[in-house]
Amino acid sequence: MTGGAREDRHAEDGDHLAGFGYRQQLDRSIGRFASFAAGVSYISILTGTFQLFYFGFGAGGPAYVWSWPLVFVGQLMVALCFAELAARFPVAGSLYNWTKRLGNRTTAWMAGWMMLTASIVTLAATVLAYQITLPQLWSGFQLVGDGTGTYDYAVNAVILGSALIVFTTLVNVFGVKLMSRINSAGVFVELVAAVLIIVLLAANITRGPDVVLDTAGTGEGQDLGYLGAFLVAALASGYVMYGFDTASSMGEETVDPRRTAPRAILRAVTASFVLGGLILLFGLMAVEDIRDPQLSSSTGGLQYVLLQASGSGIGRVFLLAIVVAITVCCLAVHTATIRMMFGMARDNNLPGAARLARVHPRFKTPVVPAVVIGLLSIAILLINIRQPQIFTVITSIAVVMIYLAYLLVTVPMLLSRLRGRWPLPAEGGSRGHFSLGRWGLPVNVLAVLWGAGMAINLGWPRREVYNAAEPYHWYLQWGAAVFIGAIALAGLAYYRLRQRHRTGVLPDHAAERPVPGGPQVAVGEA
Repeated sequence: MTGGAREDRHAEDGDHLAGFGYRQQLDRSIGRFASFAAGVSYISILTGTFQLFYFGFGAGGPAYVWSWPLVFVGQLMVALCFAELAARFPVAGSLYNWTKRLGNRTTAWMAGWMMLTASIVTLAATVLAYQITLPQLWSGFQLVGDGTGTYDYAVNAVILGSALIVFTTLVNVFGVKLMSRINSAGVFVELVAAVLIIVLLAANITRGPDVVLDTAGTGEGQDLGYLGAFLVAALASGYVMYGFDTASSMGEETVDPRRTAPRAILRAVTASFVLGGLILLFGLMAVEDIRDPQLSSSTGGLQYVLLQASGSGIGRVFLLAIVVAITVCCLAVHTATIRMMFGMARDNNLPGAARLARVHPRFKTPVVPAVVIGLLSIAILLINIRQPQIFTVITSIAVVMIYLAYLLVTVPMLLSRLRGRWPLPAEGGSRGHFSLGRWGLPVNVLAVLWGAGMAINLGWPRREVYNAAEPYHWYLQWGAAVFIGAIALAGLAYYRLRQRHRTGVLPDHAAERPVPGGPQVAVGEA
């Protein structure tokens, strides 16, 4: 693209943003690969599959791998709905702004609030993956004790995770260009490593693909038999395949976002499914002993299989690639969370909105949200510093809240379809915009049913998920329900009693003039 064409493209993108009532302030410099990389790095197949394999395998045996295509199909329905929205509303704080145009202000604020708090908890949960990989890479990373003490593992995880949050905070403070360069480079390393891991595991298979029919007796003694075990094991896949909306949350920083973001969303979730699925399948086929207790141990898992198949030398190189994947995953989570906080603050919808929405004149990025989110995530880690079951509790809470936030988009979207308000009459058939067409209604219905089912499955207070080992505490088993309920009620009360009377685009961010023929701003209630 020539300099003049690029300037024209940027001007057109800015005009579309003005049509939504906002002035362009963020740095619009993200291209196609960087947009795709944002979605891939958030999903991060190497982070998720290697962090949670032990959980899925321990709960459902080798047959748990069937949850991977199941989750993909369900999440693809959601991703298709999001792609359609991203083509029409390429605005920061994607879920919040989408719901604002599909439903009413209260629903929009709750969608933003749930996604914002979930993303902060997600950042705290994701950085814990360092603990699963770094000590296997080098024993010196076990800074607390030797890893055998009751709290050695959890305390060390908090220290390593806090260091990673400090890094992601600094990168985001210095602007989206630095972030996208690091993220894109990291995703390139992750994709190459994923392909090489697949080849390595495939070259070392010791059994046939029928291993995926082996339940390892995990359904015995359960009320629902293997179905009960599978529902628990499916959480391992459900914990991984989300965050594809990150590409759209950076719409104001993406060149030609109406075409780029929808494609990035769908490519990210599809690539993650294919690569992650092959890693899981060949990992099960390559392990020497399918009954090895290390497979269901948080200190072993898929990392153990990789080291076994490749030897310690090459295996450590791949573990280093996993560390890179974890790093850029956390960077993408932090970046997307900043955009959500910025998007809500710009509408004067958060306490201290003027400071949170301020864009640094040099770095062209919201600096205060980067720091606030980093501090809150570290605080979550510190609160849980002596909880040896920190991984499953924090991860589960974060993912349940994200599934609920997704529902606060797909449900209003479905209602808009049923009322004839979606797709937008002026834009639904516009050339170049992604559209589901006649498939929109069935896809949307499936997205809602899937999201509701997974939210219930994720949040169900089962001891084997939230308090699988001693010490047993009611607040661990019921942690997700209590915490999420408290967050939702507190947010709703705060908005209805105080914040809704202050809502409105801050003067510093309001578009100077409406753009003739600009996109419609609302579908539902203003």
